[in-house]
Amino acid sequence: MKILVIDGQGGGMGKSIVAALKQRMPGMPVMALGTNAQATAAMLKAGADQGATGESAIRYQCKSADIILGVSGILHANAMLGEISPAIAMAVSLSEAKKVLVPLEKCGLYVSGVGKQPMDALIREAARITQTLIENAENGQAPNE
Repeated sequence: MKILVIDGQGGGMGKSIVAALKQRMPGMPVMALGTNAQATAAMLKAGADQGATGESAIRYQCKSADIILGVSGILHANAMLGEISPAIAMAVSLSEAKKVLVPLEKCGLYVSGVGKQPMDALIREAARITQTLIENAENGQAPNE
């Protein structure tokens, strides 16, 4: 199972996502992909097993991912102050991986039906969804919850 966490800027959100995943599934390998070295380093510090930085690494790893996690902006070209290039947004979007996205209005994307919730609750929910997807795949069940 190949799990990617994608983040940019300071990597704070990715760091929190990695930590939540590792808390729920300590033995599950997680790869940190940062748009910059600071983001990658923050996710590695939080417990990611591997890390890579930059557009090329993100595009390459998305091709073979099973699950991709990050804020909703990773699907939006030029989000995160321009750190999510059109090529990154396209690679994430076109990947056949399941996407588990944390809604973040700072990226300029608003998802109707999703009310304001504390960020830590959203991250815990993303980790729970990821764990369910993995368990379903391991048990040969349909990938949807």
